[in-house]
Amino acid sequence: MNQTTVGTSDMNVTFHVEGLTKVYGTGAGEVRALRGVDLEVRKGETLVLLGPSGSGKSTLLNILGGLDRATAGHVMFHGRDLTEASDQELTHYRRRSVGFIFQFFNLMPSLTGRENVELMTEIADQPMLAPDALALVGLHDRMDHFPAELSGGQQQRVAVARAIAKRPELLLCDEPTGSLDSASGVQVIEAIVNVATEIGATTLIVTHNAVVADIADRVVRFSNGIVVDVNDNTVKRAPRELAW
Repeated sequence: MNQTTVGTSDMNVTFHVEGLTKVYGTGAGEVRALRGVDLEVRKGETLVLLGPSGSGKSTLLNILGGLDRATAGHVMFHGRDLTEASDQELTHYRRRSVGFIFQFFNLMPSLTGRENVELMTEIADQPMLAPDALALVGLHDRMDHFPAELSGGQQQRVAVARAIAKRPELLLCDEPTGSLDSASGVQVIEAIVNVATEIGATTLIVTHNAVVADIADRVVRFSNGIVVDVNDNTVKRAPRELAW
C-alpha cells in the first residue's frame, strides 16, 4: 500500500477516516450511503457504531474491513491509505489483520465447530489452535458438534472463535446479535468482549440495538450517512448486565 501524508501516523490510532463518501448507483437511482464521514479509531478500544438500518454504519465497517471501496475520502490504517490499495493488497490486509463476525453465522454445515475454525487457521500466519479458540468462547465441550446440533447463540460463538483464531488486530462485527434472542445475544457479546481483551484486538460492533452500546469505550451514532455524535462511555456495563 502506498504511504501518504493524509491523516495521522500516531501508533495509538488504528484508523483515521477523513471525508469518507460512498455512493451507489447513478442518476435518479443514486444512493449516498456515506456523506463525508470523519472518525478516529483508537488502538485496542471497543467502538459501537449505532444507528438505524440504512444509516451508513455497515457501509463504513465494510470499507474499514477492505470488503468495499469508498467513492471519495481516505481510510488511513497505521498511516497507510486503504483507499489506494490494490485488490491484492486488500486481500492480504483482510487475511492478516481482520477478523469478521456477521449477523448470519456462515458456518459450513457439514463440518464440526472445530473444523469450521480450522478453516481459518489454515490461512493464518500464527493461528491459535482451534480448541483453544473455542475454549475462549466457552465451547470447548461442544467443538465436535455440527452446526445443526448447536443453538443459534452457540453457532455465533463458533463464528467468533473462527474470527479470532488467526489473532487478528481488528475484530469487525456487523449486527452479531441481530438474529439472536436476548439471552443468546448477551452470551455472544460477552464472548466478543472477552476474546477481544484476550488478543488485544481493536473491536468495532455495528448494531441498531442501543443496549449494546453500554459495553463500548465509545459510541458513534450514525444517521443518514453521517456521524452525528461520538461519546465516551464514562461507566461501562458488563455484557452479563445487558438485556433487551
